Amino acid sequence: MLQRTILRASRQQAARQIRPFAPPRQPLNVTRATATPAIRWYSDAPPAAKEGEAGEKKEEEAPAANSEAVQLKEQLGKKDKEIVDLKDKYLRSVADFRNLQERTKREIQGAKDFAIQRFARDLVESVDNLDRALGTVPEDKLKGDNTDLIALHDGLKMTDSILINTLKKHGLERFDPSDVGEKFDPNIHEAVFQAPQPDKEDGICFHTQQKGFKLNGRVLRPAKVGVVKNA
Repeated sequence: MLQRTILRASRQQAARQIRPFAPPRQPLNVTRATATPAIRWYSDAPPAAKEGEAGEKKEEEAPAANSEAVQLKEQLGKKDKEIVDLKDKYLRSVADFRNLQERTKREIQGAKDFAIQRFARDLVESVDNLDRALGTVPEDKLKGDNTDLIALHDGLKMTDSILINTLKKHGLERFDPSDVGEKFDPNIHEAVFQAPQPDKEDGICFHTQQKGFKLNGRVLRPAKVGVVKNA
């Protein structure tokens, strides 16, 4: 027993002398706790395949965007043309409506002014007869003792003046070119004959064969006159 105990002690001592030369073992828990964590580096650049796909997508999206812009421009151009056409039509319609209003107003006024034109044409013949009746009485007989003739003449003259004033209120006027020595105007006069008059210049109306009439400024019947021609 003693030998065995001595042998064990010698072995243990030999083992203790050999252990310092062996690399010391670290406990498992210590290595895990104190070990430096591994650092991983990640690349920011996408993979080569993905870059190609993104470029293709951009190239596909660019023509699509351009085509949409072109379509929008075409639509805007069409709308602008429609606006211009509608504005032109609107202005034309407004101008046509205003012209229609003015034309209608003139036609209505003309209808009012010349509604009695046919009646006036028939009436001027009676006025002419009354004027001829006044002209058939010589002036020397109106100065005599024939009171009946003088009264009749005065009555006819008064009737003629009242009738002319009444017709004038409705736009019918009688004019005598020879009273004022008017210049011959083919628009309102009708030359019946020409005769020399040394004391008057050429083209003057010196004699009125039939008096003229105007209805609201328009010639209803031209005056028949004699015109001076000295040459």
